[in-house]
Amino acid sequence: MQPRNSRLNSSALRGAVDLAAVKAAGEAAQKAEQARAERARQAAAGGADDTASAAYPLVIDVSEDTFEAEVVQRSAEVPVVVDFWAEWCGPCKQLSPILERLAEEYAGRIVLAKIDVDANQLIAQQFGIQGIPAVMAVVAGQLVPLFQGAENEANVRKVLDQLIAVAEQRFGIVGGAVSADGAPVPVARPEDPALSAAHDALDRGDLGGAIQAYKNVLTDQPGNTEAKLGLAQAELLHRVEKLDPQAVRSAAAAGPKDVPAQLDAADLDLVGGHVEDAFGRLVDTVGRTFGEDRDTARLRLLELFEVIGVEDERVVKARAALARVLF
Repeated sequence: MQPRNSRLNSSALRGAVDLAAVKAAGEAAQKAEQARAERARQAAAGGADDTASAAYPLVIDVSEDTFEAEVVQRSAEVPVVVDFWAEWCGPCKQLSPILERLAEEYAGRIVLAKIDVDANQLIAQQFGIQGIPAVMAVVAGQLVPLFQGAENEANVRKVLDQLIAVAEQRFGIVGGAVSADGAPVPVARPEDPALSAAHDALDRGDLGGAIQAYKNVLTDQPGNTEAKLGLAQAELLHRVEKLDPQAVRSAAAAGPKDVPAQLDAADLDLVGGHVEDAFGRLVDTVGRTFGEDRDTARLRLLELFEVIGVEDERVVKARAALARVLF
């Protein structure tokens, strides 16, 4: 499954890797808290009867006109699963009821947005939909491909569980339970002061401080996905901040087996948004080197996988390519 990495807006659904993803995650969490507070304020102002109207529905039909508000903006509060379907599509008629039933069962931890590809061809084109049914998600404005084709309920449930875990661990976005009247009630996740300090250091450009702060978090919480992502990004930015791009690329072109030059060039590729080029360069370097040099290139590639997110489809492909050259 892929967390990340195309920042979505109304005009562009795909782009280069966002190296400020940790900052974006913090901003997403902050926006989610603001949205929750606003819903609570509206409910308090309008009385208990307005609670349901202030909450978001669990299954919605989305058009090109409503996509920005219903999908992109709402994804700051809750993972939005996007179901691309059409009336003529037989497999869609099998999958859509499963998604709708699970959206109700998950009780506000996800929202299901249904998009008719015939009526909304532009959105389908922007998402690169080649066939339907196709299911993707948007979390904190980030595109998360899920699966294509009909799946049984057990497999769909596994994918949704992974999506919910990624949304919480990486972006601090937690959907809610359902209140007595059936309206979803978002719940806030307590802020981690140590992680916030690391994010703040990264925001200030204090890369050394951010690296140490993320390491401190990981000392106490070795499995903290957000801290791992932050550390990988901070270390990448720290490595490239003093590089001379022209000199690095000249050295890399002149020395295919010059591992340090290839590592630096791969870092620059990634920072420039050329994710597949960075991965391909290092896979090739692993393939043409041996011993310690090979291991050094392999470990850097694994570090760059962390920057992008190990569930990203580009990481999955590069990991398979790495396995082929290793074995």
